[in-house]
Amino acid sequence: QVQLVESGGGSVQAGGSLRLSCAASADAYSMHCMAWFRQAPGKSREGVAVIDSDGATSHADSVKGRFTVSKDSARHTLYLEMNSLNPEDTAMYYCAATREYGCFDPSLVPTMYNYWGQGTQVTVSS
Repeated sequence: QVQLVESGGGSVQAGGSLRLSCAASADAYSMHCMAWFRQAPGKSREGVAVIDSDGATSHADSVKGRFTVSKDSARHTLYLEMNSLNPEDTAMYYCAATREYGCFDPSLVPTMYNYWGQGTQVTVSS
């Protein structure tokens, strides 16, 4: 059974940091592309970062230099380290996985991902 369970969200002040975790079942972790998306109220789902099975990564321009995606094979866990947070980062954050290849061309297209977690809320106050 494919399972993705996010945790680590919360409320922080601007400039703060959070680390999100996504615990994946073995089936989910074995998929070629794993990614983080976010969705703010009234906005469409936005890709944040993606990592492939070889560990190659790509980050959206809006978070480049502030957020870092990584994974731990021993723990079957995907991470998103978020630094220098600002109020525009406020959203529900989701992890997702897909068996499809081509994680980076195009990158971070929500319809490419078949499996999703339930989300974890991140709120950044000014």
